[in-house]
Amino acid sequence: MAFADKVQVPGDSDTYQISSQIKKYTLRDLGFDLKPNGTFIYEGSLDPTSPFEAVAKLKITFKKDLGSFKMDTVNKSGSATVNIFKHARADEFTTQYHFILDEMVKRGVFEKV
Repeated sequence: MAFADKVQVPGDSDTYQISSQIKKYTLRDLGFDLKPNGTFIYEGSLDPTSPFEAVAKLKITFKKDLGSFKMDTVNKSGSATVNIFKHARADEFTTQYHFILDEMVKRGVFEKV
């Protein structure tokens, strides 16, 4: 997936865009890792029963300048996209997915479009 200023995860009815209030320290507070190339990466478990051996994860990557991002739901190794909205455990995964993103909206990282 390419970097963009707006992203809609397959299966989700919501589209997210970068908030004009985004701050690097907020990303760090929310669990994003700062990589040596300057990008910020978040990988959070969507599996409430096993957060360390997650079946699905939410992966978000911001470019160094915070001007664009990528967001997807992936398998535990991060190598393949998982459509959590069509998964057998969709209720569990989508509840956790929306909880994480709602917190990011509240903290000024994203806005729903």
